[in-house]
Amino acid sequence: MIPVIEVLLFILGFALLVKGGDWLVDGASALAHSYNVSDLVVGLTVVSFGTSAPELIVNLFASFSEAESIALGNILGSNIANVFLVLGVAATFHPLSLQGRTVWKELPFALILTIVLGILCNDIFFANTPGNLLSNGDGLVLLIFFGLFIYYTYETGAEEQFVREAPRFNRGKAVLFVLLGSAALAGGGHLVVENAQNMARDFGISEAFIGLTAVALGTSLPEVVTSLVAAFKSQSDIAVGNVVGSNIFNIALVLGISASVRGIPYNISFNSDLLIALAAVVILFTFMFLGKRNSLGRAEGVLFFLIYTMYIALTYFTRI
Repeated sequence: MIPVIEVLLFILGFALLVKGGDWLVDGASALAHSYNVSDLVVGLTVVSFGTSAPELIVNLFASFSEAESIALGNILGSNIANVFLVLGVAATFHPLSLQGRTVWKELPFALILTIVLGILCNDIFFANTPGNLLSNGDGLVLLIFFGLFIYYTYETGAEEQFVREAPRFNRGKAVLFVLLGSAALAGGGHLVVENAQNMARDFGISEAFIGLTAVALGTSLPEVVTSLVAAFKSQSDIAVGNVVGSNIFNIALVLGISASVRGIPYNISFNSDLLIALAAVVILFTFMFLGKRNSLGRAEGVLFFLIYTMYIALTYFTRI
């Protein structure tokens, strides 16, 4: 029997995560502006953290629920979906152009960060230990990379990927929005993780598969909507910058905080997904020099979508 209530609670959890993130960003942004904090600083801190909040909350709940497969699958699956699915669909409807800064600085940064994550996770290969663990120290290393990225973004004034008009209401209402957003995020994270585990057991599928697919797509909803809307409005820089920035935040900030709070055991089976996440960045970078320079056309978009479809099929048959 299909556990309909679990599916509905799973979906409700995502709705709370998305809305909670919105409320948190709106409230915190308004609160910051009431103290005359600049738009750039708000964008680099409040907004960037708020859009990563769904992934972070889910990962923290997953870690403390000993559902590490959901936590890791959430991040790796989100990063793969961001490139192959989100950019694939967006480019299919409207060719995307990238700034030279994104091609030569942000994409290589995302590539290096993914490689660093692979090294940190595979202790048995690089540290000669009996098991793999993304430790507290590894989390701090990732947070250092996050700090470097924020510093670079601030220095270059690369604000567009965080653009969002903040509401200007009074401090009392701002605090209320922060509290409501935090509560919604907490409740949504609990519902998503608990029901993801239940559905995995009920359907006889692995938590890794749930994390790499359903959870990853659900927590990426803010990035998906932002990038698709930006593409349809011909705002390619925002569409692509949002995806690349999100991938960097997922690894450096979300996994950085998650591992710093509680070490995350790493199953070597995730190396295949890690390699695909790495390949996604390499392929995106390579396509910037094929055909029209610094552009992702419709043909590449269709190819990206097909690659993602094949990845989901492969994940189903190997992780079910």
